[in-house]
Amino acid sequence: MTLSRYPTTAYSPATLKRQPSGKQRSGLKRLTGQRLPWGNTQEVIPDTFMWPEPKELRLLEDKRAKRDKELAQGTYKPAPMEHIDFHDRCDHEHYRHAPWAARAQFWIYVTSLGKGGFFIVVVLTLIVQLMLSATPTASAPSAFRAATIMFLYFLLPCLLAWALGSLVLHKFPRLWVKPGKGPKWELNRRTGMVTVFKYRRGEATEHRFPFHEFDAYINTATDRQGLPMNILSLEHRYSDIHIRFGDLQPPGPTVSQPFALWDFIQNYMDISHPLPDAPLFEEHRHKDPTTVEHDKATGRNPRYWIDMNDETFKQVKHQMLGQVDRINTQTRPNLMARFVEYY
Repeated sequence: MTLSRYPTTAYSPATLKRQPSGKQRSGLKRLTGQRLPWGNTQEVIPDTFMWPEPKELRLLEDKRAKRDKELAQGTYKPAPMEHIDFHDRCDHEHYRHAPWAARAQFWIYVTSLGKGGFFIVVVLTLIVQLMLSATPTASAPSAFRAATIMFLYFLLPCLLAWALGSLVLHKFPRLWVKPGKGPKWELNRRTGMVTVFKYRRGEATEHRFPFHEFDAYINTATDRQGLPMNILSLEHRYSDIHIRFGDLQPPGPTVSQPFALWDFIQNYMDISHPLPDAPLFEEHRHKDPTTVEHDKATGRNPRYWIDMNDETFKQVKHQMLGQVDRINTQTRPNLMARFVEYY
């Protein structure tokens, strides 16, 4: 296999040059957003990218082997939805995010909320009934029955939503499997470009800029309980184009996972750095020139993730969570400040 080299636009810290001053951010953005430093990244994998698990990788490998064998024999029958392009990509060249259509997301939410609500109601019901049982009064039996009836009003709708959603998801894929109108954004390691897709009246407009023209921010907002929730965003330094990674990594109360995602993105886009050693990239490592050189020099097992047993994977995942929790993003110098004057 011949590996093609990277074009001159690919991102590498060694090739950075002086850039224009950044656009001044509004007071509200400065108040709610913290700019993160460039460079000095760590080898961290956010929890979002610790998938597929090794057993799933082995299952995918078996499916591909079976498909290739049937193709060679002329007996292969495509799966019902195999021909559908969902617009997303995740390989050695580009990470493209494309959400599914609202119809698909609706049934996923119905199933998840129904299942979650069911178990929450069951637990609350048991707690209330135990409390009533522990206080034997004359009114306890009637209160016990009233509590049971009240919780049934909540339990049955949750159970119905869970059952109906599961039925649709597993037995009627044609009712819900549908791609969205197109990708939302793409990080391209090969070209060093970031693309944001905007849609209006069915027409897509692509806004494409070099990766080094974006800065990462932790944006903080409060949830309904007033707790701070943090989300990572990439904001173009010279325009209003930005990417919020809420679809990829839901907002959370801590900043360590968004910090890890920023390191992960930098490592992915940096062609002087091998691909991040995450399970989902294992099948693509032999296609990336820098990664091939790195793996050869370090003697990395090309089946490191796929041959890992489940217990070892749990340990590795636990160790990675600890490493993410100790990430030093907030104490690093911003290496991009050598090339850009920030306001």
